[in-house]
Amino acid sequence: MDSEDVPSAPSTPVTPGTPGAPLFGGFKPERSGNARRSILKSCKCFGVESWAMEEGSLPPVTCSLPPPPVSLARKVGAEFIGTLILIFAGTATPIVNQKTQGSETLLGLAASTGLAVMIVILSTGHISGAHLNPSVTIAFAALKHFPWKHVPMYIGAQVMASLCAAFALKGIFHPIRGGGEVTVPSVHYGQAFALEFIITFNLMFVVTAVATDTRAVGELAGIAVGATVMLNILIAGESTGASMNPVRTLGPAIAANNFKGIWIYFTAPILGALAGAGVYSAVKLPEEIGNTHDKPETAHSFRQ
Repeated sequence: MDSEDVPSAPSTPVTPGTPGAPLFGGFKPERSGNARRSILKSCKCFGVESWAMEEGSLPPVTCSLPPPPVSLARKVGAEFIGTLILIFAGTATPIVNQKTQGSETLLGLAASTGLAVMIVILSTGHISGAHLNPSVTIAFAALKHFPWKHVPMYIGAQVMASLCAAFALKGIFHPIRGGGEVTVPSVHYGQAFALEFIITFNLMFVVTAVATDTRAVGELAGIAVGATVMLNILIAGESTGASMNPVRTLGPAIAANNFKGIWIYFTAPILGALAGAGVYSAVKLPEEIGNTHDKPETAHSFRQ
């Protein structure tokens, strides 16, 4: 064993899959005085700390491997389950609120849906990206953050999850109490359209930031998006139901046979999401400005 000092591991570890950074962290192999090369030093997937010189001690060895690829079937399955949880929670809360004479209040309705979004992103975001919303899927595809060929399968999973959640609730709470779970406008259609457009713009602006910008605090994506949903419901919940999501409206509307103003919830969220994603992409910092210290970028937080 040579007595030479072995170079230390890089001070800033790289996350596997980080854009612009190697998938594996380790040393550059160096030759010792007797021209023999250490096996561990020549393997780039290992990070070996300095060898302890005392007899009997072993070097700590770590190995960082890239995550295995996720199949499309798993992504679509996770998207179905995540959307099912979201629609079930967001639809059940207004029904319970109506059955209990408004005991949950608007704040409780907003908190319920915001928490549902947060837990779904934290639990399935690393699998499917946790779009949960055709507007989000279409906006990501339009900005080339998501392949168009996967859009029909994602939207199909979201629609099926919405229908399953709505009819499950119809069976549980039969008869549905006055359509309290259906998002219908209680204001003029023009006002409803404007509100749905603006709140979906807010949502997609935040989603684009935490999901596509490596300088955003991606680890807090679930909290940021859930808080935005909660804020939007507090703003527009009394006026439009604060859908922000075509499938949030579609499944309950079919289950309750109530299609009042449904075109608003199909058009305004999609246009608002496209605008929100486009505006954030236009105002975010260029890549070279954010990397002035040559620090490795962090991987996208929850979008695949």
